[in-house]
Amino acid sequence: MQRALMKKLVEWKDAPRRKPLILNGARQVGKTWLLKEFGRTHFESVAYVNLDDSPTMREQFELGYDIDRIVSAIQFETGQIVSEGSTLVILDEIQECPKALTSLKYFCEKRPGLAVAAAGSLLGITVHEGTGYPVGKVNTLDLYPLSFREFLSASGNVSLVDLLDSNDAALISSFSSKFIPLLRQYYYVGGMPEAVMAFLERGLLEDARAVQRQIILDYEFDISKHLSRTETEYTIAAWNSVPSHLGRENKRFVFGHIAEGARARDFRSGITWLTQAGIALRVPRISKPDIPLRSYEDPSIFKLFLADIGLLGAMVQLDKNAVISGSDIFEEFKGALTEQYVCQQLVSENALSPYYWSAKSSTGEIDFLVQSGTDVFAIEVKADENLRAKSLRSFKKAHPETKALRFSLSGYREQDWMRNVPLYAISCKGLWS
Repeated sequence: MQRALMKKLVEWKDAPRRKPLILNGARQVGKTWLLKEFGRTHFESVAYVNLDDSPTMREQFELGYDIDRIVSAIQFETGQIVSEGSTLVILDEIQECPKALTSLKYFCEKRPGLAVAAAGSLLGITVHEGTGYPVGKVNTLDLYPLSFREFLSASGNVSLVDLLDSNDAALISSFSSKFIPLLRQYYYVGGMPEAVMAFLERGLLEDARAVQRQIILDYEFDISKHLSRTETEYTIAAWNSVPSHLGRENKRFVFGHIAEGARARDFRSGITWLTQAGIALRVPRISKPDIPLRSYEDPSIFKLFLADIGLLGAMVQLDKNAVISGSDIFEEFKGALTEQYVCQQLVSENALSPYYWSAKSSTGEIDFLVQSGTDVFAIEVKADENLRAKSLRSFKKAHPETKALRFSLSGYREQDWMRNVPLYAISCKGLWS
């Protein structure tokens, strides 16, 4: 399974001012596999330490930051000679040992030639627990579930990936009959690596669904493991309400929709936990589309998506035939699924931070706004080939400096005020930048 982030890891390895690396990401997005594969293919040896099941190594980090002693302990623990330039040291589940996280500062200062990569989940939460996070002493990368482009590669459709890479709009659109069935398949299977592999092994969609259900249970266990009983109750309630919020015409997250009488102050910390754990994506509302978008964010108004489209389908128990065949059975939820897909691809494939806009005095809304360089893109999402874009047209007229963009199942087309890009070509930044 090829991951696009491998290229970034190689760049990190070859960087002249390399620092210890932290690979962030939600649980089960493939961090451990990717680092081991990176070590196997680009280093002579790998010294792998899992701090979740190694009390000996946790104890060594607790003793202090003598890096020579720690390196010796890693050698004894792994049976590998640790050499600069030829060994990749992997510290997995680093959030389980806060002192190990802090030690990255001393690896940077005392052994800068040693390649050290740490994988962590829940680091956004861990750093609030008194951890001395090594600010300025580490490089960071984020790993997400497989994008649609990565899914194409994993499923053996490398020629279609090459076609996307060509940025040839006419040629890409002409192969829509190839892309659309695979896109619907991705809507169901999603991008969690284990779910993708389970599906590919036998070609059975239900195998992917079984994995997705287990991942959801594992996430809920994580919540209960790290939070108090009351906090767990509120956080799981917020988590379980995400699909129902996305199923509404107005997808804004409303605390009162979680439960009757629900108060924002009870659930706000739980939502923060979900987003910092990487299992939910928060899309804030902005007041106007000016650069930088973040400065116009309203933190109290937002949409909440999941990290993976397959998990969303599993939570609402979407029938495989309805998704794959495009049945009208789930017509009302189709828009939610498509917005989830676009949000996920903007983040994972294009490294963009999505926002949205809505008018205070009317029903007008722009599904997503993203900033790329000095450009702001106003994005409308269509689940099918419906090309009506009333809200987008009005927004473009009011804000002519923005670039109007629509993602739909229709082929690529350029209009005087707006550009339509096929949903399956969202990774082709050259088609809409």
